[in-house]
Amino acid sequence: MKYRTFGRTGWKISEIGYGTWGMGSWTGSDDEESMRSLQLAADLGCNFFDAAWAYGRGKSEDLIGQL
Repeated sequence: MKYRTFGRTGWKISEIGYGTWGMGSWTGSDDEESMRSLQLAADLGCNFFDAAWAYGRGKSEDLIGQL
């Protein structure tokens, strides 16, 4: 995974981000499958996850929190 420095913070953020829109329960997603894909992304070095309250009323944030 390649990383970039986030502004002046010094944080190393993965160039590839993971969008969690499809993990909102209203899309018919499966929580176990979502967790497996989140874990794989993290294992591969991803540390940038895009989530929003609108993605299943916080469902994506809950899954990321479990990760």
